[in-house]
Amino acid sequence: MTIRPIVRYPDPRLALPARPVTAFDGALRELAADLLETMHAARGIGITAPHIGVSLRVVVLDLDPVSGARTYVNPEMVWTSPEMITHQEGSVSMPGVNDDITRHARVRISYRDVDGNTHTEESQGLRAVCHQHEIDQLNGMFWIKRLSRLKRERLIKRFEKVSRT
Repeated sequence: MTIRPIVRYPDPRLALPARPVTAFDGALRELAADLLETMHAARGIGITAPHIGVSLRVVVLDLDPVSGARTYVNPEMVWTSPEMITHQEGSVSMPGVNDDITRHARVRISYRDVDGNTHTEESQGLRAVCHQHEIDQLNGMFWIKRLSRLKRERLIKRFEKVSRT
């Protein structure tokens, strides 16, 4: 396991859609382990392969100390609830700043594990927010694009200020 450098905003790679994973092999398992190690070092709860400059559809979430970290390969949203919730979000690629984002309260995703087995998962609350946030990132939509232009510009200025200190 290796801690890899994190791609920082405004790197244009964060705006590119990631490619689907086609090889479920040792290299994928190594990538997932590196993502987990890198995320923990950054004190994050979620990370995608694009966050470390790898254009593959891989997400690692670590939200629950009991069930531990989970890896989602080629995750896709298959259902979203009409109910919405607002949650404070941030990114390992833009440390030190966050803002409120409104998202679906519940979602269902389909994904594969690192061995290529297909799964479906329904989630709510923080896990649902994280699924939407990370799948957005895999689709090339950095989380601040969900903010109004004014809020986004203010957040970018705060990030620039925080990054200088």
